[in-house]
Amino acid sequence: MDIKDTTEALYDEPAEEEKEKSSKAGLLNRIVAKAIDFIIVGALFEIIPRLGGIAGIIYLSIADGLFDGSSLGKKLMGLRVILQAEDDRAIACTYKESILRNSPFVLGLVLYWFLGVIPLIGWLISMTLIIAVIIFELLVIVGSEKGMRLGDEIAKTVVIEDKRGGLNVP
Repeated sequence: MDIKDTTEALYDEPAEEEKEKSSKAGLLNRIVAKAIDFIIVGALFEIIPRLGGIAGIIYLSIADGLFDGSSLGKKLMGLRVILQAEDDRAIACTYKESILRNSPFVLGLVLYWFLGVIPLIGWLISMTLIIAVIIFELLVIVGSEKGMRLGDEIAKTVVIEDKRGGLNVP
């Protein structure tokens, strides 16, 4: 019996590799990562006239399929989206799953884009819908045992901490 086996037996903790696989992402890190992605989308809306809306919708749709399962926000926060695999393999989220898991946010963004042309009332309705979607998704995350939101349930994905990068905010 070597020292490593003794140490693990004393503490009854899984090896460090196994911890990394099952380490679900913290709520605060997920919120900050999504906020970064929304800032990118907002910047696209404002910087590129007319085409910025389309670019923002496309980015938000495929964002989690970029960078081996991480959007820019998730990459900065050290998070990664993986598929729920039965054999504990970490399979990165693809564009297909990214589109599925971000569909609630994309729907809100599309409504904002179309209703935004109606002065004041359109903007108020669309912002109310977007805020309702965000609050609903947060409530689902908090109520879920695995920390999954509606988009994760639809796409069968999980957000985990990625020890390979990020700012490592606790």
